[in-house]
Amino acid sequence: MTSFSPEQFAATNKANVETALTVANTAFASAERIAALNLNTARTLLEDSVANAKALLAAKDAQELMSLQTSLAQPALDKVVAYSRSIYEIATQTQEEFGKIFEAQFAEVNKNVASALDKAAKNAPAGSDVAVAAVKSAIAAANSAYDTITKAAKQVAEITEANVAAATSATVKAVGASATAPKAKKAA
Repeated sequence: MTSFSPEQFAATNKANVETALTVANTAFASAERIAALNLNTARTLLEDSVANAKALLAAKDAQELMSLQTSLAQPALDKVVAYSRSIYEIATQTQEEFGKIFEAQFAEVNKNVASALDKAAKNAPAGSDVAVAAVKSAIAAANSAYDTITKAAKQVAEITEANVAAATSATVKAVGASATAPKAKKAA
């Protein structure tokens, strides 16, 4: 049996509190970034809405009105896409920070388990080598599985990011093409 000294207990508690504070600070920083983005977006949306309403009200005929509506659609879509990208970026960065924190915690737990296992093996009765080896093998297998899952999750995140970028680009191009299509028909 291993003993857990008061110093070890205090150090573990301190590390856990520091980790909790890091997680909380990361979450708050992300929330602050999202709040600032939302406020700036709301301000810009209000300013653009007023400017667009004034422009539409100043239209002299239906053709000019249709032309204005078409020309105002693309900048609005660009802003929606930029907002979505910003939200996605904040979420991705926050997830990466949380991942780093939890990976560090996982590494520390593994180190502590290995240390405790080594101490236990030294004090174990003769003939328990097989059991200790089995536990070490199980821990190694769990670590390998964790590494594989982590790598797969990172690959999925990269693929998702690439797909989001491609879909966004395709949407912007499609809207841009449809916005210019009525002008091309009128010119013909």
